[in-house]
Amino acid sequence: MKHTILIIDDEKDIRISLTGILEDEGYQVLSAESGAEGIETARQELPDLILLDIWMPGMDGLETLERLKLQFPQVTVIMISGHGTIETAVRATKLGAYDFIEKPLSLEKVLLSVANALLLQDLLAQNAELKRSVSAEAEIVGESAVICAVREQIQRAAATSMPALISGENGSGKNLIACSLHCHSPRREHPFVAVNCSAIPEELIESELFGYEKGAFAGATSQKKGRFDQADGGTLFLDEIGELPLGTQVKILRYIQDGRFERVGGIRRLSSDIRIIAATTRSLEQDMASGRFSSDLFYLLSTVSFRAPALRERLEDIGSLVQHFVSLFYRREGGEAKVFQPEAISKFLHYSWPGNLRELRNIVERMLIMVPERVITADDLPDFFGETSSPLVHTDHLEGALSRSALRDAREDFEREFIIQKLEENDWNISRTAELIELERSNLHRKIKNYGIDVRR
Repeated sequence: MKHTILIIDDEKDIRISLTGILEDEGYQVLSAESGAEGIETARQELPDLILLDIWMPGMDGLETLERLKLQFPQVTVIMISGHGTIETAVRATKLGAYDFIEKPLSLEKVLLSVANALLLQDLLAQNAELKRSVSAEAEIVGESAVICAVREQIQRAAATSMPALISGENGSGKNLIACSLHCHSPRREHPFVAVNCSAIPEELIESELFGYEKGAFAGATSQKKGRFDQADGGTLFLDEIGELPLGTQVKILRYIQDGRFERVGGIRRLSSDIRIIAATTRSLEQDMASGRFSSDLFYLLSTVSFRAPALRERLEDIGSLVQHFVSLFYRREGGEAKVFQPEAISKFLHYSWPGNLRELRNIVERMLIMVPERVITADDLPDFFGETSSPLVHTDHLEGALSRSALRDAREDFEREFIIQKLEENDWNISRTAELIELERSNLHRKIKNYGIDVRR
């Protein structure tokens, strides 16, 4: 799509010259000979960029600029003048002008300024869209009593800088609560840095969090900043904080208390302004009792505490969640959106969802990819849910559509994908995965072998 440029200049020759130059570069060009006409043209056509002369009879360029910015705050304006002064340029900049070009106009400078202004505009639009996408990804969807209570709690706690602790099962949305706390806080324009503490080897975790000084260890050939540096001014989300060694827990406790930390191998105490939000699937109370987790850190983190409800506790939200995941999928992938029939949604309601939101999203996206029709019915859903399937889908109906062999294959396909997903979530740690999915380690090894899963080391 062509960019539209509006030229506002009382000199006809300038308008004709600029129009020819810009049209040769592929732009769509409009023109106006006065400030009033330019404002009206901008109102009707909404140009991407305006080239505005300062010295015009009647309403001059600065007044025109001021009115344009009041009516169209996002419009990009480049000022042009035959006898401008530094004071005029400064005032134009304060009023919101992007650039200031003096006459006689240089072809190269005009085209460069126009190209840079439009590039910046495109980047700002992409950034705004990215923020909208991130906000949509982090949206807490649903109207169940438990999720409404979580949203109310977020609204109360977001404005503070107090540390927070979020507990809940795998896939229940602890990261969504953390993101929402950040997005509703005064820190929202600053970084949100997430660290999966269970995915980083114990011997590297402190270097990752705090950074290190040159020479701190073999291979440390230069200084490296850590996540505490990256999150300055914003929020640091420590997922699975219960996996951290006690020594690292003590350093985080010290940071929360005085706002200062040391890089590995350093002696300087560095300051940063960070809100710490932690999450866990573990029982930290039990870990405290066994000496695996610092009681001081626990009490400090749990000053503001949240519990992410399991999906089985909010089944009435499944319809809204399915639609949300469909919208996210097509926002990312494009194309014509598919819809789930109510009978298909009903089938989802008769399952315990051990993988919670993550499992629901994975199944929804798989159906969007694999079902060729635009409408997804209950018959399209393989019997993922075993004997807990909805009574709306009868066994004899399914068996009429799929042979017993096909049903077995569908179940095995789902189990294989589920195991791969859980292994990925746990950094391919077989013991930890077996514990989380409540399966004997030997049985998990056998399934990995039978399904030909390539376990990364």
